[in-house]
Amino acid sequence: MQFELKKTDTYSSARRGQITTDHGLIETPTFMPVGTAGTVKAVHTRELKQDIKAQIILGNTYHLYLRPGLDILEQAGGLHKFNGWDGPILTDSGGYQVYSLAERRKFQNEGVVFHSHIDGSKHTFTPEIVVDIQRSIGADIMMAFDECTPYPCDYEYARKSMHMTHEWLNRCMVQYKATEPKYGYYQSLFPIVQGSVYRDLRIQSAETIASHGADGNAIGGLSVGEPAEMMYEMAELVCGILPKDKPRYLMGVGTPINILEGIALGIDMFDCVMPTRNGRNGMIFTAKGIVNLRNVKWKDDFSPLDEEGTAFVDHDYSRAYVRHLFIAGEILGPMIASIHNLAFYQWLVKEARQKIEEGTFSAWKSVMVKQLGNRL
Repeated sequence: MQFELKKTDTYSSARRGQITTDHGLIETPTFMPVGTAGTVKAVHTRELKQDIKAQIILGNTYHLYLRPGLDILEQAGGLHKFNGWDGPILTDSGGYQVYSLAERRKFQNEGVVFHSHIDGSKHTFTPEIVVDIQRSIGADIMMAFDECTPYPCDYEYARKSMHMTHEWLNRCMVQYKATEPKYGYYQSLFPIVQGSVYRDLRIQSAETIASHGADGNAIGGLSVGEPAEMMYEMAELVCGILPKDKPRYLMGVGTPINILEGIALGIDMFDCVMPTRNGRNGMIFTAKGIVNLRNVKWKDDFSPLDEEGTAFVDHDYSRAYVRHLFIAGEILGPMIASIHNLAFYQWLVKEARQKIEEGTFSAWKSVMVKQLGNRL
């Protein structure tokens, strides 16, 4: 994997770059649709390519390991062949899912023992096993096994958790270097910065992660309930330490405003379930603000979903029509809203890339942040 830094904004730390993988190019900053179980919910692969114009999607180690299972994925020739997506794929290591299974998991020195949320069966994840699973899945970018700390969390817990994440990273790196890709293309491994919201821990973790010289680096343990300003403070602190010549990935973030603020801090990669989850519930994002399509005010509004024409321009669905689909319980409603939101996120990061190139990013961002938070 290669990363080329093309331009940095004059008035912020926003960066314009390009990641080269064996499955294609990724223009950064980029937003990655989340396909947890091998599919972006309610969205066809052709729509991801044609309407949404996604460059890279996510899968999840925990979910894919449990279902369909590694035997099926290996028989298929990896996740790319299994789901028909021929672009780059990133897999989360399962650390966040283990974090969310508070009542179903137990930490041990070797790793984590947990019970499946599907059938209660018992499983063990170690750093070595997680690398091997991701080799079987075949992601272009694999994530190191970590613990995502909750918010709030006390300092001592955050400190111990961070050191365990660093120890697990060392073992991930050993296993990564001792194994080969299974499907004939290169796989990167990204370590993850932890440390909760404590500055000294974040600094220590960022320095440790940077020292490994990985192809790219991730920032985890944010967007878990802390105030947005605290998230930005930690992200800015870490970006000042992580190497400039490697992509930086802020995990699980976020709203359109979060993404623009993150770009301004020097983040290159984002992912979040929000576009599809909110879309399935009738909320869409537009350049002028947020629309709840279930509201009666849209009953006879025949304007496009986004009047600015920023996304999903190949289709002429009106707010009134898509509202009707939601009220009538038609599956097409959540599908259209999900596609629209993902396309809007892609439009947003594409505009950001263009504004960085033009040297107008900071001024444009100031205007957009005010608009994007409006409730229409």
